[in-house]
Amino acid sequence: MPQTTNNFHRLVVENIPLIDVRAPVEFAAGAFPTAVNLPLMNDEERRLVGICYKEQGQTAAIALGHKLVCGPIKEERIAAWATFVQQHPDALIYCFRGGLRSQLSQEWAEQAVGRDIPRLEGGYKAFRTYLMEQLDPQLISSTPIIVGGRTGSGKTLLIRDLKNVVDLEAIANHRGSSFGRQISAQPTQIDFENRLAWALIQHREAGHRYMILEDEGRHVGRLYLPRPLSAHFEQADVVHLEISLDERVQITFDEYVTAAQSAFTDEFGEAGLFQWLEDLQGSLQRIRKRLGGERLKRVGESMQSAFDHHQSTGDPSFHKQWVELLLREYYDPMYDYQLEQKQQKIVFAGNAQAVREYLMNLEEVK
Repeated sequence: MPQTTNNFHRLVVENIPLIDVRAPVEFAAGAFPTAVNLPLMNDEERRLVGICYKEQGQTAAIALGHKLVCGPIKEERIAAWATFVQQHPDALIYCFRGGLRSQLSQEWAEQAVGRDIPRLEGGYKAFRTYLMEQLDPQLISSTPIIVGGRTGSGKTLLIRDLKNVVDLEAIANHRGSSFGRQISAQPTQIDFENRLAWALIQHREAGHRYMILEDEGRHVGRLYLPRPLSAHFEQADVVHLEISLDERVQITFDEYVTAAQSAFTDEFGEAGLFQWLEDLQGSLQRIRKRLGGERLKRVGESMQSAFDHHQSTGDPSFHKQWVELLLREYYDPMYDYQLEQKQQKIVFAGNAQAVREYLMNLEEVK
């Protein structure tokens, strides 16, 4: 009897490796954090089988699938599953509903490796349903604490040192601001929800008393938290990180100029710096309405002037001028307004060291 499991909790807690045998287009739309796409059929094969199913029924579709996936193609796909299972002995197989595709893949893979390989009961659909249920704030047993602070305060740097953090920016692959896009794209909304549920389950399993989150609001880049979860976090106490403007300029410069330029040159070679500038200018254009024409012109000219100076002299320090301009004239007024709304929720305020000690002591005090 083929082995199956629906112990979704264990899959998350133990980070069990998963073989997703759906077509690449399905995997790209949404998958699980520990899954690798080793499809039974590619996109075109799946399309043809789907058409056959609609026009001629299941029996004909299965026959066509066997015809398309045979010989060297079949051997290659079985070899990929066998290699993955040899590298990850605890791996499981799944398709969309736990039906024919994963059953056939399971059978072929087991023949190749000579032992049982569990199949995910209910497939992707059942596991996805479970993960979505875990986003219910009523299942959160820890007390959320929001770390706030002006843009450039180093909130992300601070919370990533803590074991009881749920790092929304890392889960969303975005730095949270208008200029926060990473070189690699953000995940799909479905992937974001799956990863977020994964993080919440592991946080609960660890038994933390508090959940530390950065002050993001509902949106992180183009992605968003489910409304009930966002509303739950909005009620949390706030710990406010207080950093001087000079320190914030340096932190922002280090991340958005020094580190970002290095990432772009690693990715694109000599053209990387120009790609970085283009990305930066694109981010500036996205806030042009809120920035206003006069400030848009000043910041844009300062960016270009700093870039030209850096190119000609090797000195990047002029970039701090537009960084300070944006922080002081754009981000700070917005944050001042937000801070007024959150004033009653602030339970502690201090510099990075004081805030870190406060948060660590919270978890330790019984």
